[in-house]
Amino acid sequence: MEEEVQLYIEDSEDKMKKAVSHLEDELARVRAGKATPTLLDGIMVDYYGSLTPLNQVSNINTPDARTIAVQPWEKSMIEPIEKAIQAANIGLNPMNNGETIRLNIPPLTEERRRDLVKQVRNFGETTKVSIRNARRDANEAFKKLKKDGLAEDIEKDAELEVQELTNKYIAKVDKILEQKEKDIMTI
Repeated sequence: MEEEVQLYIEDSEDKMKKAVSHLEDELARVRAGKATPTLLDGIMVDYYGSLTPLNQVSNINTPDARTIAVQPWEKSMIEPIEKAIQAANIGLNPMNNGETIRLNIPPLTEERRRDLVKQVRNFGETTKVSIRNARRDANEAFKKLKKDGLAEDIEKDAELEVQELTNKYIAKVDKILEQKEKDIMTI
């Protein structure tokens, strides 16, 4: 019985870790006014008939804080890469010089910064809900095990442990959100 309890605790922690990891991935795509190659993550390019991630057909770097440079490995890929960036609708207009594609990151207005902070907070709230759902699932499993003969003190200890994990991961989310909001609001 106690092994099952431990498995449920580990499972809930794993779900919480995945929720935080997903939040970090989502926040990496939020444009905070400075150029980062992660803004282009998730963009798929038509590479000879198959969709391929942009970072697998080109070199992506940031020569300065306001520019992303995309250097295709084959010159014939410039046009498909440009089309993919435009189709991704990330608010950036690609310019090419025949060899590289440059994306200039415009400075954010105060209103846009506030909108981004709201968006970031929504991501954070969704993540917190996922963490609480993992806690709820574990607690329901403990109640079922109690009906099957698990001792009440073991159930209470397990619920307390899951609550501590929940508090830990929600604090992590708050810290991540605070850092991202600071990044967005910094001019």
